[in-house]
Amino acid sequence: MMTGRHGDRLEVWITDVERDSLAPLAGFARNLRCDFNAVRNGLSLPHSSGAVEGNINRLKMLKRQMFGRAGLDLLRKRVLLTR
Repeated sequence: MMTGRHGDRLEVWITDVERDSLAPLAGFARNLRCDFNAVRNGLSLPHSSGAVEGNINRLKMLKRQMFGRAGLDLLRKRVLLTR
């Protein structure tokens, strides 16, 4: 499940993991059921928002590093120059 796009196997995988002895993994599998269609589509469809999520994550990290230290001008320069 982790190495390929097998959305068709998701239901069986969740059922197997829910019966597993590792409680955190079983809890993760149970929570996947809350948004099952989105998870299945993410594993099945070729579309991905990974690049966008990566840029958002980088921007949030820069904002956290600079919190309370500088204004918007320096943040803008840092975002544009750190590529």
